[in-house]
Amino acid sequence: MPVRVSVAVSVSSIKSQSQVSAYGALKALFTPVGVMFGVGSSPAIRNPPTMTPRRLSLAVAALAFVSATGLGWAHSAEHSDAIAITVYKSPTCGCCANWVDHLRKHGFRVTVKDTIDLDPIKEKLGVTQPLASCHTGVVRGYVVEGHVPAADIKRMLKQRPKIVGIAVPGMPMGSPGMEGPRSDSYEVLAFDKQGKTKVFARH
Repeated sequence: MPVRVSVAVSVSSIKSQSQVSAYGALKALFTPVGVMFGVGSSPAIRNPPTMTPRRLSLAVAALAFVSATGLGWAHSAEHSDAIAITVYKSPTCGCCANWVDHLRKHGFRVTVKDTIDLDPIKEKLGVTQPLASCHTGVVRGYVVEGHVPAADIKRMLKQRPKIVGIAVPGMPMGSPGMEGPRSDSYEVLAFDKQGKTKVFARH
């Protein structure tokens, strides 16, 4: 027996062509019999149609597709907002792996490149021996050397200073990835192409 149903659809979140197609199919199911599809959270519904079981099944399937792809789009958008960084490190370096975990916990999308000899990479990127640590990162045109806190990287990217990058020389206890029984004071240094440094942050 046919049943009468009222269907409300919000299209404000439709983002992809496939979702538009699904919405079009859904609209086609109802428009001929007088349903008004509004845009927004409170669409106007007029003259609910008489629904056959087959038409109802198709409507439910179309609604499910729009909902599922909308969630997928939101997840992709969130993922695309993550800051991408490439990290060069030794495959056996535990504190380097801990620092990578620190970045990921703070929203970075990290690509790890395990490398046996890091010296040529550091030299190419302008990291001098006094600045050197156990791993080197590259993010949006900047170099990040050593156990730099994620917050300092984000501040650098926001301010966009005219520098090569920032570094935490050595491996100070208490820095991200070097957590332990004590926490030492340390500085994050900004450095330029001439090797000149200035304090970017103190911890």
